[in-house]
Amino acid sequence: MDSSHGKKRMNVEDDNDRLSSLQDELIHKILSFIGIKHAIQTSVLSSRWRFIWTSMPYLNFSWDDFYRLPKFSEFVTHVLSGRDTQTELSSVKLSNFHGKDSDVIAEQIMKYAFSHNIQQLDVACLPQNDVEFPPFLLSSRSLKHLSVTKENFVSYQRRRSCSYVFNATSTWELPVLTTLYLDGVTLCCDDNTDKCIDFFSKCANLKNLTLKSCYTKGFKGLSICLPLLCNLTLEDVCGGSVNVFNIVAPQLKNLNIRGVFTQDHQYLISAPNLAFLLYEGLENLSLSTPGFLSLEKADICVSYPHDAHQVLRLLQLLHNVKSLTLNLEIVEVIGSVYVMHLTMIFSLRNILITALLFHLLSSSVELMSYQPSPFFNLKSLKIHAVTEFSHYSGKMSAEVKSYLLDSSTGANLIMVPREVSYFIMNYIINFHTVHTSYLFLDVMKTIMASN
Repeated sequence: MDSSHGKKRMNVEDDNDRLSSLQDELIHKILSFIGIKHAIQTSVLSSRWRFIWTSMPYLNFSWDDFYRLPKFSEFVTHVLSGRDTQTELSSVKLSNFHGKDSDVIAEQIMKYAFSHNIQQLDVACLPQNDVEFPPFLLSSRSLKHLSVTKENFVSYQRRRSCSYVFNATSTWELPVLTTLYLDGVTLCCDDNTDKCIDFFSKCANLKNLTLKSCYTKGFKGLSICLPLLCNLTLEDVCGGSVNVFNIVAPQLKNLNIRGVFTQDHQYLISAPNLAFLLYEGLENLSLSTPGFLSLEKADICVSYPHDAHQVLRLLQLLHNVKSLTLNLEIVEVIGSVYVMHLTMIFSLRNILITALLFHLLSSSVELMSYQPSPFFNLKSLKIHAVTEFSHYSGKMSAEVKSYLLDSSTGANLIMVPREVSYFIMNYIINFHTVHTSYLFLDVMKTIMASN
């Protein structure tokens, strides 16, 4: 018995010694995955571990680790005062901050991070009142990644909560920032101007920008003029005053626009190197551009298109696309066919196309008859039904087919019947399992093989 117990104890000590023999940088990286509270608890393991947390360049604070605010506040003060002041901070993450004074504690941590040359900051916080985002962070010379989000909170918390406010009068000078993710924040201008406001003009190295569920106040237009921007996502930026988006991004490759209420929005886009465009909305996309000369893929889904001329103008702007996906809601009146459908994205080898809008193309057969097919480079066209109420029979009128494909005779056309699309979508919604994902892939392979 004693011998067995001794061997077990030796094994534990040997394992501990192996960990202790690692370099500090490796131990810091390991501890960064468990949060600062649990990282500090490892100090009891041995003298080697007693102070190792004090030089960690990663800090992860979670509100969920504490039941009462005073305890959490006391813990934060203990951590910040106990750290090695000579150690700079690489990353700080604030998780699930909510309730009274949550923004006060968050600002205490952010101020400390700013003074220690923070590089990556992730903030998930629901302030009790609308509060200005700490302006000192918007002049950081070291910050490369900034994320401010409400994504980790349930919907009722998001609805009841206030938000961080970013004011146009604040000095946005983040010269090394490459990634900015703003979710559920307010962008405001106290001047109540009709002009376009550019919050990000002094973020010259910004490459990835996401604006999601943002509320705008006091200005009519939002400018995004960034020389190095590669990826831009605008999702449900629908609340408030803004109705014009002016985008000038010569290096932009991927543009995603999603929104429930986009009917009053205008998108003025100069992006000559754009390779992928995704649009999902209830209304038509009002787009103005000198052209997308490098467009490889476009995925367009409009649930309720109302203007046939606007739909045709959009298609003409996509004339260089090689892979196109459309939902059937655009062809409303091709003969007696009225189509309503849902969009899905399917991958055809290395070509991606989703069905477009067949709601109004039918009512504009006469319009199309006077225009040649705009698509000269099209390799793949994918069309699928969107809703269970679609009357789509799985056939396309000769006029619409001619308009879409006559200039690209070698293009591969895939049409997915409404019943198949709805079955697959409904199955995925009801069964979120790995098995379902594999079933979906098998079904899609069968569909593509049959075409």
